[in-house]
Amino acid sequence: MRIENKTFEELSPGDSAEIRRLVTQDDLIVFANVSGNHNPMHLFDQDGDGDGQNEALAPGMFLGSLISAVLGNILPGAGSLYHSQDLKFLGHAHAGEELCARVTVKSADPATRRVVMDTTIERIADGAKLVEGTACIEAPDHKLHYDTHDLPGLIVQRHRHFEKLLARAEPLPALKTAVVCPDEPNSLGGALLAHQHTIIDPILVGDAEKIRAVAAEMGRLLDGVEVIDAPNHRDAARLCVQLVNEGRAQALMKGHLHTDDLLRPALDKETGLRAGRRFTHVFVMDVPGLSHPLLVTDAAINIAPDLKTKMDICQNAIDLALSLGIEEPKVGVLSAVETVNPDMPSSVDAALLSKMADRGQITGGLVEGPLAMDNAVDLAAARTKGIKSPVAGRAEVLVVPNLDAGNMLAKQLTYISHAEGAGLVLGARVPIILNSRADDDMARLASCAVAALHHQRLSGGKG
Repeated sequence: MRIENKTFEELSPGDSAEIRRLVTQDDLIVFANVSGNHNPMHLFDQDGDGDGQNEALAPGMFLGSLISAVLGNILPGAGSLYHSQDLKFLGHAHAGEELCARVTVKSADPATRRVVMDTTIERIADGAKLVEGTACIEAPDHKLHYDTHDLPGLIVQRHRHFEKLLARAEPLPALKTAVVCPDEPNSLGGALLAHQHTIIDPILVGDAEKIRAVAAEMGRLLDGVEVIDAPNHRDAARLCVQLVNEGRAQALMKGHLHTDDLLRPALDKETGLRAGRRFTHVFVMDVPGLSHPLLVTDAAINIAPDLKTKMDICQNAIDLALSLGIEEPKVGVLSAVETVNPDMPSSVDAALLSKMADRGQITGGLVEGPLAMDNAVDLAAARTKGIKSPVAGRAEVLVVPNLDAGNMLAKQLTYISHAEGAGLVLGARVPIILNSRADDDMARLASCAVAALHHQRLSGGKG
């Protein structure tokens, strides 16, 4: 974008400029690292004053830097130099709030070429003034035209959401989990790691000789872990479903077998685990830079869901989001557009799901659609499109049109945005933990933690 500064001669009392900025948790982490100010009052995942709440207050000098950005970028712009700045803090800004920093020319002294400017910062949501003060600057002498600079980007890569889920799940009673065919290192290692963290109490069902051989190869002991011999994959899956029906297991976990072989006995109308809804899959994604977990559904089971199936997809995801501690899940139903197009079935389904939620046919969360991906997760994009909704730009659950879209979205988040993904099948009488062979330890642990938290809420803490 081409911009220009204003020289001293071009400035007049009353001239004003502003910028708007959404404060994110990552802004505060970056500022803490750059400034060296590690005060826990300014970090989202820490209680800085012992009151039991995580504050995530924007530091005062972070707010001051927003004023500096207006002066250096817009008014007067390039070539400006600070002489002084006083700041009076009238309130606090938190991560997740949008702010407006504004400067206004108050007076100009030709003898010194210094300009005095009133400076303020307001919170946009309620208009509250958070900072006021006065800046004295030396305005530029020369007119400059330049393109805005593209600085190298920063990604704060940490998986704080999964760490929190693990911290919540570990104190719970271990979830008795039938692990189907854990006869290779990844699947067996994931189950034993979750056992080590006291999240699950595994029953290993499969080829007992292979399971013990893999454990020995890994240098792991199976002391105290029940192993049931069932050499055939289909027999092992049926036996695990039977363990649930007998009350010996509270969850299933996929090992080294095809998903179809795992789910077929669970879907059996006579002896399976049906609970009145379609089985649906949810990825719980921990995306670096995002202030909340992101649920993507359905990306693994329902290939081209009809409207009735999408109702269950929405409801299952809302129920899981509630189990993860999201008080009122915000569900964005995705399409390629944000307006209803009769020739685009996904947009029609999205609008119907939104209205069904309004009428109480989907409960527990806010459902909005159709939304394109950008205006589902980005406030600025939603504002540009003129979308006024508590969900637009803030979606915590993304309902995709079909499995193709969901699978691609989840893998893009994983391999391009460096997200971690926990996988769970819902709609059965117990959670079904569904991991990929490519998942690392954190993803496997988080999948078990998500299952444990969901079981805990649904069972009322009765185990």
